[in-house]
Amino acid sequence: MRRAAFAVAAGAMAVSLAACGSAKESTGGASKTADTKKGDAIKVGLLLPENQTARYEKFDRPLIEKKVSELTNGKGKVVYANAKQDATLQSQQVDTMITNKVDVLVIDAVDAAAIKNSVQKAHEAGIPVVAYDRLAQGPIAAYTSFDNETVGKTQGEALLKALGSKAKSGKIVMMNGSSTDPNAAQFKKGAHEVLDGKVKVGKEYDTKEWKPENANSNMEGAISALGKKNIVGVYSANDGMAGGIITALKQAGINVPVTGQDAELAGVQRIVAGEQFMSVYKPYAPEAAAAAEMAVDLAQGKSLDSVAKDKVDSPTTKGVPSVLVAVTSLTKDNIKDTVIKDGVYTVADICTAQYKAACAKAGLK
Repeated sequence: MRRAAFAVAAGAMAVSLAACGSAKESTGGASKTADTKKGDAIKVGLLLPENQTARYEKFDRPLIEKKVSELTNGKGKVVYANAKQDATLQSQQVDTMITNKVDVLVIDAVDAAAIKNSVQKAHEAGIPVVAYDRLAQGPIAAYTSFDNETVGKTQGEALLKALGSKAKSGKIVMMNGSSTDPNAAQFKKGAHEVLDGKVKVGKEYDTKEWKPENANSNMEGAISALGKKNIVGVYSANDGMAGGIITALKQAGINVPVTGQDAELAGVQRIVAGEQFMSVYKPYAPEAAAAAEMAVDLAQGKSLDSVAKDKVDSPTTKGVPSVLVAVTSLTKDNIKDTVIKDGVYTVADICTAQYKAACAKAGLK
């Protein structure tokens, strides 16, 4: 919603490249003419979706850049652009990357369906595409993310645990992510599998562009519609939205469990302070490492056998070689064993003056 060194899973799909002459290369369907395999001097195009969520600029980008450099002996170059939540801009950025003849693209799509034509253009230009974090449509060559339904289930299970005997004493509000993000649909599906029949959903929203201010506005509407005494908890799909939700709850004098995702620093601090019940800790280092390794292998015409163990179907492409990274429910009880242990944050990062007392109470010293 990003870090330390992790091991990355390994696995299946062969990418063939002719050693000489004009030959076709299988990169998830893309065809390419090449005389020899690329060396280390490759260009990796990296397109991230927005800069509102802290993870992309703080973790994903530097982690991918570092890993590409390591894998190419410092000779590989990452060409970067951020779409700032604009699907049209991201399509233009793909065109620019194609014009600049990058060897491979890593794309975290603003809109997984809208990016389809751009992925097709890259495919036709012989540039394989690694779908990063979100399963983009079109002829992608590889994909890495987290098990997104498991993320939703983890959030739902945590909310039920927090509610305990109060689960059916009132109603919950469900604040899902953007309808243009396929991950949001998977989070929602996983959460509903756990929550349905065990809680009453009073209001449910698909939050435009994942923006905290939109979540805040939605929450204010839910409070007005349901009444503040009838809300027992809030399912929030990520930490950014949780911040907007908690602001609305505070203004209404409501203190109920709120979920989150991404283990953003502000989210971790709210957990320490008791304002947010949990977040989903997604270790971005293995995800970024998997993306970088697949990108470098594809650019160099190598097999993905040593990286991609899983296979995932998108709405347009079947059996995409994939790496799915495990997640952890982050609560006040395991902050030390997750984000601090993994070097994501230090105690000093979390325990600023505002949170000193809460940190001491939580045993963070």
